[in-house]
Amino acid sequence: MPHIEGDLRAPEGARFAIIASRWNPRITDALVASARDAFVANGVADADIDVIRVPGAWELPVAARALAVAGRHAAIVALGCVVRGDTRHYEQVADGASDGLMRVALDTGVPVMNGVLAVERFEDAHARAGGSHGNKGEEAALVAIEMADLRRKLQEHS
Repeated sequence: MPHIEGDLRAPEGARFAIIASRWNPRITDALVASARDAFVANGVADADIDVIRVPGAWELPVAARALAVAGRHAAIVALGCVVRGDTRHYEQVADGASDGLMRVALDTGVPVMNGVLAVERFEDAHARAGGSHGNKGEEAALVAIEMADLRRKLQEHS
């Protein structure tokens, strides 16, 4: 079997979706802006990037599934921020969103990037949304481009 891996080259005419939670907007807006910039910097036309906003991280898998089933996007980036509080709700939302996003990817074959920050404190979120730990929105967009390219190559090889 040949060596196959994705490149940072979006397939010709590929559309990408960014689904983002409106919860914790200072963080999620920074993630969205960085993801959009990363797509554009890597050759994706701004008109080929759809941004969809949902209330919170819990709703991300439902929107991702609707987009994946529609079949118009080469990959989907899901962005959100869940900060630990005093209850188990944090774990339920973070784990549920992560599990749901993976299920969408596996059930549909459309790459879905999990850019949902699950952090202990808001300072941790800021560090991952343009601070000392970079921007996870950018990272998720770059992985989306690579996975879209890899998916195309795998389909051609089959």
